[in-house]
Amino acid sequence: MADVLITPAKLQGNVTVPASKSMGHRAVICAGLAQGTSIVEGATLSDDINVTIQGMRAMGAVIRIDDDRLVITGAGGVNPAETSIDCGESGSTLRFLIPLALLGNQRVTFTGRGRLAERPITEYADICRQQGLGWESGGGLPVTVQGRLKSGQFNLRGDVSSQFLSGLLFALPLLPGNSTINITTPLESKGYVDLTLSALAKFGVTTSHCEYREFYIRGGQTYKPRDYTVEGDFSQAAFWLVAGTIGGEVVNCCSLSEASLQGDKVIASLINTAGGSIRFVDGVLTASPTATHGTVIDAADCPDLVPVLAVLASLSKGETRIIRAGRLRIKESDRLASTARELSKLGADIREDGDSLVIQGKPQLDGGEVDSWQDHRIAMALAIASIRCKQPVLIHGAECVKKSYPGFWQDFVSLGGMVNERSMG
Repeated sequence: MADVLITPAKLQGNVTVPASKSMGHRAVICAGLAQGTSIVEGATLSDDINVTIQGMRAMGAVIRIDDDRLVITGAGGVNPAETSIDCGESGSTLRFLIPLALLGNQRVTFTGRGRLAERPITEYADICRQQGLGWESGGGLPVTVQGRLKSGQFNLRGDVSSQFLSGLLFALPLLPGNSTINITTPLESKGYVDLTLSALAKFGVTTSHCEYREFYIRGGQTYKPRDYTVEGDFSQAAFWLVAGTIGGEVVNCCSLSEASLQGDKVIASLINTAGGSIRFVDGVLTASPTATHGTVIDAADCPDLVPVLAVLASLSKGETRIIRAGRLRIKESDRLASTARELSKLGADIREDGDSLVIQGKPQLDGGEVDSWQDHRIAMALAIASIRCKQPVLIHGAECVKKSYPGFWQDFVSLGGMVNERSMG
């Protein structure tokens, strides 16, 4: 599937949200580091999760895939061979696995595709230089590391990516000595760090922190095998929740946990603040159609929600400002630019303003021809925008949804979406 042609239609009904990609990465890694066999249930085998599985196999884990059930046997740590690990386009895979590769003393080369080579990894380059470890790079990918990471004190910026912190949190408990991680700038995306801490605890690893500024990691720990079920993904549910809000019919999202620690759970309150009606009913998150209004959205802790929130804002009365969104420029696309440009093609009144988006809502969009920028969240957001367009929407590069949500187009159709099947190949 390269392109899809969508005829505007209301979406309604029930959808089972795919498993959380963020939690899937963490479960695969923790199980792969454990001494023994773990069962990870419910994982969605997106492109990103598949490259993490391959990466953990390179670290010495034995992983068998049985539909959405993973049987993972670890050896109580890592045993990386001299190898090359293809991270695809997954920033999580790259940043989570580099510290693990540094627990051995083998040369491990990390490669990737798309914009992954442009996404920053200098935090790790600095650590390797400080500890005298091997770091070979031409300024991006591929990068080759070698040497044994040493416990001690680490300094990390908190406003580049929380994935660096998570990567160290996976590795440092396996070192013989204790470590401290100091966060030198305000930590953004705390919700993702909470997911890491939760996964560590479930697999028997203890850590502590002081107000997300200092993290304390005891060395000499061992990951314990366990059975783990990956809950539904709020960042993916966001597309359907916006669809239910703007589309005129109720959409119900199943397989979500009301007690979830996912930072993107905030999507419900963000839509409600704009006048929406999102609520949990008997374990199902329900979006009812409402007339929404402009508001101010702080994206610092929920950057993945911005493209679909921009769709909501484009169809809400008045002005919406999405602020503190600078980190979107280093995602799979420059998401401030791609969101603004492609929604503008559909007739939205949206512009970039530094690290913000400023949007004047309209009752309806026009439709037209748009590009995904090979960014899964852009493609899915444009699909949701189509339901309030006057004319059909042609999306180029629609296959990129496989990165996180391989069943997106099937679910879109099951809810009543009208997609040209000749383009779905």
